[in-house]
Amino acid sequence: GTTMDKLWYKKRSGVHGSGLFASQNIKKGSKVIEYVGDKVTKKEGDRRADIQIKKAKKNKNNGMVYVFELNKRYDIDGSVKNNYARHINHSCNPNCEVEIDNSEIWVWAIKKIKRNEELSYNYGYSYDEDYVDHICKCGSSKCVGYILDEDYWPKLKKAKKKKDN
Repeated sequence: GTTMDKLWYKKRSGVHGSGLFASQNIKKGSKVIEYVGDKVTKKEGDRRADIQIKKAKKNKNNGMVYVFELNKRYDIDGSVKNNYARHINHSCNPNCEVEIDNSEIWVWAIKKIKRNEELSYNYGYSYDEDYVDHICKCGSSKCVGYILDEDYWPKLKKAKKKKDN
């Protein structure tokens, strides 16, 4: 909650829109920020995600889906104003990871993060026909060009090879 010294601040990001940045050095394994939002049923979560996807298709700047799977029954819709975690950008070489902890969604540091470094995590998008819409601009040396879960990178490499031949 608010008692924790804030480990982050928000400012414009070179990657996309606004981002969150480390306000101090953050140790690996630290909880950085909670991903908050409306707790909704799966059905409602899917409905909201569909609306957000449609909006994102119309307007690339608007382009995010903020619905997170909490468990088998519930989702969290993080498109609420006080959910600052929604500003964290995707990276192919992220310094954070999202974990569910007692029905709360937390962003954790998976490596040491230096003060003023931008926070990022892999959005874990799946490899479907829409993946080409999600261009990645993370700029890391490991960037695969699209916002994709690492599990799908081998598939992407195969697809790229086919295209290049």
